[in-house]
Amino acid sequence: VAFGGSLCQQLHQVDGFHDHRPDRSLSLEQQYAIKHRVSFPRGSWLRQQLGQDNFLVNSRHTQGVQRLGERLEVEARADDGVIEAFRVRQAPSFAYAVQWHPEWKPAEDRLSRVLFDAFGQACRLRARERT
Repeated sequence: VAFGGSLCQQLHQVDGFHDHRPDRSLSLEQQYAIKHRVSFPRGSWLRQQLGQDNFLVNSRHTQGVQRLGERLEVEARADDGVIEAFRVRQAPSFAYAVQWHPEWKPAEDRLSRVLFDAFGQACRLRARERT
């Protein structure tokens, strides 16, 4: 929205989209379990980092990107077409957004480790630039 895009407030109410919301009657372990596959387009940063064109992720969200804003580029989509990750094109540093929850047990998830390693690297670079 900050880049001129828009949000779909209730994905589960849109024909063709899966229900990405958590079932709150389940345990947290079950709510954060792997739920669906995301696919990375050719040339995407995650595809380059992982050396594969898709990955399995958890899913706990009601909203989703309806229209991607200017200067943003799709990095991953769910099988139903929902944008699950995007980045700021030509950002001077790490500027990446995902719909899944990489903070859930990141040590056990290769995709999470890639994201957190890149974020940590960007933080260290920024700290060095400021000193």
